[in-house]
Amino acid sequence: MANSEKVDAGNLSDSETTNTVCVSTDDENIILNPQFEDGLNNWTGRGCKIALHDSIADGKILPKSGKFFASATERTQSWNGIQQEITGRVQRKFVYEVTALVRIFGNNVTTSDVRATLYVQKPDFREQYIGIANVQATDKDWAQIQGKFLLNDSPSKVIVYLEGPPAGTDILLNTLVIKHAAKTPPSPPPDFKNVAFGVNIIENSNLDNGINGWSPLGNCTLSVRTGSPRVIPPMARDSLGPHESLSGRYILVTNRTQTYMGPSQTITEKLTLYLTYQVSAWVRISSGSHGPQNVGIALSVDGQWVNGGQTEVADSRWHEIGGSFRIEKQPSNVFVYIQGPVSGVDLMVAGLQIFPVDRQARFRYLREQTDKIRKQDVKLKFSGLDTSEYTFVKVRQIQNDFPIGSCINRTNIDNEDFVDFFVQHFNWAVFGNELKWYWTEPQQGNLNYKDADDMLDLCEKYKIDIRGHCIFWEVDGNVQQWIKSLNKNDLSAAVQNRLTGLLTRYKGKFKHYDVNNEMLHGSFYQNILGKDIRPNMFKTAHQLDPSATLFVNDYHVEDGCDTNSSPEKYTQQILDLQDQGAPVGGIGIQGHIDSPIGPIVCSALDKLATLGLPIWFTELDVSSTNEYIRGDDLEVMLREAMAHPAVDGVMLWGFWELFMSRDNSHLVNAEGEINEAGRRFLDLKEEWLSQTHGHVDEQGEFSFRGFSGLYNVELVTFEKEISKTFFVDKSDSSGVISIDL
Repeated sequence: MANSEKVDAGNLSDSETTNTVCVSTDDENIILNPQFEDGLNNWTGRGCKIALHDSIADGKILPKSGKFFASATERTQSWNGIQQEITGRVQRKFVYEVTALVRIFGNNVTTSDVRATLYVQKPDFREQYIGIANVQATDKDWAQIQGKFLLNDSPSKVIVYLEGPPAGTDILLNTLVIKHAAKTPPSPPPDFKNVAFGVNIIENSNLDNGINGWSPLGNCTLSVRTGSPRVIPPMARDSLGPHESLSGRYILVTNRTQTYMGPSQTITEKLTLYLTYQVSAWVRISSGSHGPQNVGIALSVDGQWVNGGQTEVADSRWHEIGGSFRIEKQPSNVFVYIQGPVSGVDLMVAGLQIFPVDRQARFRYLREQTDKIRKQDVKLKFSGLDTSEYTFVKVRQIQNDFPIGSCINRTNIDNEDFVDFFVQHFNWAVFGNELKWYWTEPQQGNLNYKDADDMLDLCEKYKIDIRGHCIFWEVDGNVQQWIKSLNKNDLSAAVQNRLTGLLTRYKGKFKHYDVNNEMLHGSFYQNILGKDIRPNMFKTAHQLDPSATLFVNDYHVEDGCDTNSSPEKYTQQILDLQDQGAPVGGIGIQGHIDSPIGPIVCSALDKLATLGLPIWFTELDVSSTNEYIRGDDLEVMLREAMAHPAVDGVMLWGFWELFMSRDNSHLVNAEGEINEAGRRFLDLKEEWLSQTHGHVDEQGEFSFRGFSGLYNVELVTFEKEISKTFFVDKSDSSGVISIDL
């Protein structure tokens, strides 16, 4: 959420601190003089000059609304722009919607990102920059920028400003409106009553009628051959309805001169909005010395590319592709096609299946699996009880000890509503940014641990365990500039200082560490410091804090859509690290997933489970504009996690609107209302609390089957009632718990 461009508070003029207007009503625009009818009153330049216009460029640029517009001119930095202080006119914990008309002018720049940003100064003089919205503005016409923000606490100063274009380019502002945002009405549940779940929508999938229904995309040639697998690919078998074996026929694609060329089929009329479709096929490429090739099933949705699944093919065997997709806006044209190998490589495709998935059927199966995997036999042995008396016993679980946590940010903990929900429903935490190196040391030697310390204090107060995310981040784009400027020796020293400084300061505080984030997708440190740096990071971290479990952590491992991070490649990376002596203690699957399919997720978990290490979903979020579908997606992921014996915990990547990395992924609306996805989450947590009742037997015992965690037991006789708490430990194989009355 924070803008990386920092401005000294000393650059703000005295006039910017004088606004004392009372808080607005819902319908009022809290911006004063929003269309410049009173000249430039209430507006100032942020590191630049501002000017008023009724037109410029010989009358070619006119206001779109009203009579005037303003320009931020003589800009020498990208953060320079036009601003207005709104201190005293914004309320904490209120959602505000920002709408502005902007464009750019001058310096031969025709298009540029323009951002609306909030500068917030706390009472303790700490500064925060909140990105509200951005738009690609042009010099040709006015563009609307629109976004929302919420303040968690009561700041001493709040300023809204526009920024973004390169130095020398003017920002033009026609009007700016900031109002209390209207509440978004809840989503209606989608109607899937007449859906044929598990039925393939692809025409002539088995090629009984030659290539009828299929078209070549591009100038390639399609023909039918025999000799492909006759079984449905494994990931699709559990999702499909009753089905026959495959025919053994396949499409051979020759004369390919572009990577996109392959067989295609239009499916526009066969799709239902908000329905989740599974994609499955066998693919193969011609033999030759062309190296590993990516083969993917893709959709073109009104010209937009949608990923339906990918695999890497490095030999002449048949390979399974599994993926998924969902469409949430009515399209006018959708076609599916198979693509990927380089020009000149023949492609073979067999048994393409696209079918809607019956999630409820999968949930029924997962409930049974969860009971087998997560519950255990428990025998309560009561001492001091007269067994000749009739004794009724009621057992109720208070807390399931399976780790379900959430990402939190420093600003969140200033909002008591956020904190209440967090401590009530989560038992683990991970910091979104505040432990990352670019946050704790933005400039060399300028250390900032205060934010992490504040969050750590909160978690310790409520006895919430914490994951340390992350010590390093291997992706080049997430490495701060001062690190990139170091030579090899200085970088090596900086890495050692980072390890020593962080793990010594917080020794014993963080139960997990993501040591070097996303090593399947980046190689910044390895490129400069050599292949030993990765295992050495693990070894040094373990030496500095032996109590912490050290994780690898990466994304798109579980969804079939990224060949860089397939379960096979992730497994090999972990084995390589272990061969080099790295004490890898856990496998992190981030879980930023779209339209998840249970058997595909489970397949990835099964493959990774062969390593014998605990698996965590470390950054789980799902996204849909429809809250019911979002709830379905979340339920898919949580149920798959609970039903798989190798999964030891789940961390959500946030839950509160406006404080998540993806839109339409929140469980709680910004002003505190729980939405349908949030209710589904709470229902699942309630389902995973065991309850039972009955009578104590003649031996003074009561047996039941339940989840591990904290329980309350009530005993009622004719003469008295007794209440006790006890804990079921998943590591206790005896299952016998003695309770002294």
